[in-house]
Amino acid sequence: MIMEKMDMRESPLISTDVALQMINDDQVVLLDATIDKVNEKMDRDRLELIPGSLFFDIEGGFSDHGSVYPHTMVDAAVFEREARKLGINQGDKVIVYDRWGIYSSPRAWWMFKLMGVEEVYVLRGGLPAWKAAGLPIVDAYREVAGLEGDFVAKEDKDWMIGTEDLMERLGLDGQMIVDARSEGRFHGTAPEPRAGLKSGHIPGSKNIPFDRVLDGIDYKEDEELELIFEGKLVSDGKMVSEEKLMSENVLDDDSKPIGNKPLGNRNIFTCGSGVSAAILALAAYHLGSRNVAVYDGSWSEWGAREDTQIER
Repeated sequence: MIMEKMDMRESPLISTDVALQMINDDQVVLLDATIDKVNEKMDRDRLELIPGSLFFDIEGGFSDHGSVYPHTMVDAAVFEREARKLGINQGDKVIVYDRWGIYSSPRAWWMFKLMGVEEVYVLRGGLPAWKAAGLPIVDAYREVAGLEGDFVAKEDKDWMIGTEDLMERLGLDGQMIVDARSEGRFHGTAPEPRAGLKSGHIPGSKNIPFDRVLDGIDYKEDEELELIFEGKLVSDGKMVSEEKLMSENVLDDDSKPIGNKPLGNRNIFTCGSGVSAAILALAAYHLGSRNVAVYDGSWSEWGAREDTQIER
């Protein structure tokens, strides 16, 4: 197995028991990150929530509506502003969940990691697991009390990759691209749900449909996940800092430059619009990989542009 075994206490996936112990801490923020699925809508007439939840609006204030692509990540200044509106403070621990089980909460987890938050967790099984445990639910979000938070976004760009950077990495050793779309969409035999997109996949990418790593509302057991990811991830390898590359003009043996950017082993996850890619990214991180990145534009951007290559 290419992934190093990890201390599972480092995993961002937490059980309902652990979440229940954490949520009474004043420095823990509980966020509902639910969005509609592509072909299935959430029941909006019946709101069920874990007590104390705030709404993390992935498709609202936490998406760049100036972009032509869905779910585009906002910049650090906007993320910081929106997080402060929720009363999030620097040093707070964040627990995210969604009402489907595991669907959009990994996207929220990834967004917080991109913005430099160390302690962000995802509730295994989301609201369905909470309800199955017989724990209480409410029908309204908690009101944000008092002043805005003092959260400071510190963007860690290793967590995200753009189209131009991805095009330059195609075919290079140490780069693994994993597509979370269905097999039909990956091979171009099934239509894309969004109009105007080409069919197929990014050259050299592997396919793990996101629902393959799930067992209903939660991730599958670790042993099953390891088998699913076998041969489709690269080990973490050694990254060369940009400062070293620029100042010393040298490269370690296992790294190559792209322009002025360092290049090391990287697992890049993509999907339709950057949501289900995060499901795979979180699974890989849970298993021990620390070199994960999400292609934010995903197929909504790659399949729409004229200058991108495709395979079928």
